[in-house]
Amino acid sequence: MVIDFHTHVFPEKVAAKAKQVLIDNAIELGNHITACTDLTVDGLVKHMKLDGVDMSVVLPIATAPHQTKHINEFAAALYEATGGKLLSFGSIHPGSDDYKRDIDMVVSLGLKGLKFHTEYQHFDSDDAHILKIYDYAFSKGLMIIHHCGADMSAPAPYHATPKQMAHILDEMKGGVLIAAHLGGFRMWDDVEKYLVGREIYLDTSMGQKYYPREQFERIVNNHGADKILFASDSPWSVAKEEIELINSTTLTKEQKRLIFGENAKRLLGI
Repeated sequence: MVIDFHTHVFPEKVAAKAKQVLIDNAIELGNHITACTDLTVDGLVKHMKLDGVDMSVVLPIATAPHQTKHINEFAAALYEATGGKLLSFGSIHPGSDDYKRDIDMVVSLGLKGLKFHTEYQHFDSDDAHILKIYDYAFSKGLMIIHHCGADMSAPAPYHATPKQMAHILDEMKGGVLIAAHLGGFRMWDDVEKYLVGREIYLDTSMGQKYYPREQFERIVNNHGADKILFASDSPWSVAKEEIELINSTTLTKEQKRLIFGENAKRLLGI
């Protein structure tokens, strides 16, 4: 079973606009990105079939507090609407006037985790106030996945670095923390310095074309394949290509089995 732990979709009425905004933002920063889907639910499900992906985890981002209710209701409906193909995390905005209320809503909807993105939500990932939000989410049984490192559509400085993830690990009272982009997009030396070997999951999203192959294998071997999650960051990377590149590494069959699906199954309880 192949589970893609990092994908994005939008409601059909806003998908085209969201896609173009993200592409235009990247172009302004001198980056060229292309989308392999139209960012709709149907678009992702169709691409999953082409790519050999059995299930995808959708990671929405509330970029303003007033979006929270709508985003989480949309997220909660995806599993049934797609026959179990898509399972979505929820999102809350760190600037909410009542983060406990918002987290309680996410829990009541049956969602399994929260996605945070500092560059789109405008906060520091290890700020003292944010640590309280993480602790409350963990106390309610939610996982947290963080965008980490640079972002193709957002300017530096970045606010979720491997060093900041290490600080969060030092301060938190337990819970499942997942650092996207192998712990920090374009910051993989710092991933090895601050995160490898610690109790944190790393996803492989936006991934195999960017980090050096030897460094990827070294991180997996030193961190433990049982804490690596396959992910594409669809639509910004093609899952089939990511799968082929991981399969071409010297990792063992057991390591690949864990990465492609077994770790995700364990975390998601499926």
